[in-house]
Amino acid sequence: MATIRKRGSTWQAQIRRQDAPPISRSFSTKAEAILWARELERSIDRAELPANPRELQSVRLADLITRYETEITAKKRGASQERYKLRVIRAHAISNLPLSKLSPSAICGFRDDRLREVQTGTVRRELALLRHCLEVSRREWGTPMRLNPVQGIALPGPSKARDKRLEDGDGEKLRTAIGSANAWYLRPLIELAIETGMRRSELLSLLWADVSLEKRVAHLLNTKNGHPRTVPLTSKAVAALKSLPQTDSRVFPVTGNAVRLAWERLRKRAGLRNLRFHDLRHEAVSRFFEMGLSIPEVALISGHRDTRMLMRYTHLKPESVVMKLP
Repeated sequence: MATIRKRGSTWQAQIRRQDAPPISRSFSTKAEAILWARELERSIDRAELPANPRELQSVRLADLITRYETEITAKKRGASQERYKLRVIRAHAISNLPLSKLSPSAICGFRDDRLREVQTGTVRRELALLRHCLEVSRREWGTPMRLNPVQGIALPGPSKARDKRLEDGDGEKLRTAIGSANAWYLRPLIELAIETGMRRSELLSLLWADVSLEKRVAHLLNTKNGHPRTVPLTSKAVAALKSLPQTDSRVFPVTGNAVRLAWERLRKRAGLRNLRFHDLRHEAVSRFFEMGLSIPEVALISGHRDTRMLMRYTHLKPESVVMKLP
């Protein structure tokens, strides 16, 4: 129950709740004090306001990020990539704000600062991560936040889907550049990426025990979306696998960083600086459709569970469509 009392020329309204410090405010009239107290009590009862606002003053966003990294990120398959995103957020001035000042306008400031440095897709992923961190804090850790401030802002528009494919002569440029490369795994790795549509991480985690050259399939247990899938192998993919020595349980016993560095050197030698390794997955998906495979068949190979995302990976060449026309 609120207490309303006269203090000099003003009226003070004070609300006391168990296990929480009192909340008080002064008004010029008694009616204003009563109205404010009633509204605030209703908001507290509906959990629209924290019962103890001082808790939000003592916790910084950086504290939540640290806990999220330890308890949530560490359990994720892409933990290393997510830790990098968290470091970016932690390095921004917003991380030093107490939760009491973490408003939508503060989030907008972070968004706009990042848009001056990186692409919109990167900012969208960072905001999604920050939103989840705050949501976990609200729902599971008991942080007395009324609303998630990230929910109330406009996200940057999605970036334009990348439509890069291998152009005429690009394959020959890569093969020529590989000829002088010391990384023995590059040629079969690139061949398999194009023939199977597997991601780099999936290729590097592939085990010989999960490959059947007789049945021409490879079973992937560790995938980006967490859903295992079995990938049918083309004759070129089988040939590439047969060319590899089986000296380790993994088909490619190399690290992701080693592949990244080798790929960077390779594309510079080949003069294809705008070609990313992930573009090979786009190339593979597009080729599958050009072969005449249906959407369910391509999704089976690529692992896409959303048709819209599958279409973002599909960039058919008009010349291949012309061949099917009467």
